[in-house]
Amino acid sequence: QVQLVESGGGLVQAGGSLRLSCAASGRTFSSYVMGWFRQAPGKEREFVTCISWSGGRTYYADSVKGRFTISRDNSKNTVYLQMDSLKPEDTAVYYCAAAQRGEYPSVHRNDYDYWGQGTAVTVSS
Repeated sequence: QVQLVESGGGLVQAGGSLRLSCAASGRTFSSYVMGWFRQAPGKEREFVTCISWSGGRTYYADSVKGRFTISRDNSKNTVYLQMDSLKPEDTAVYYCAAAQRGEYPSVHRNDYDYWGQGTAVTVSS
């Protein structure tokens, strides 16, 4: 069982930055692929980025490539999402997710077994 708690959301102006954190419980955090998804009002939850257990493999949605960076610290059971050059269209609730897939990250939300409660990000124009 893995419990995930996100933090770091808030209100920021366009062009600004935020860093989200996701703290995980459980002894086997390092064996989990971690992902970030987001859901804007009236829209489906969409993939943002994911990272393998070693950090050696990462995938990004085209919409955030070059602006967002995912990283993880297995010693702290934490995954991070650094968001730079934020745009109003990045406004959403951001969710952290975990999947027991080792070195094989997935962009598909159905592949993830555990989810956090979400943290809201609002980007003003």
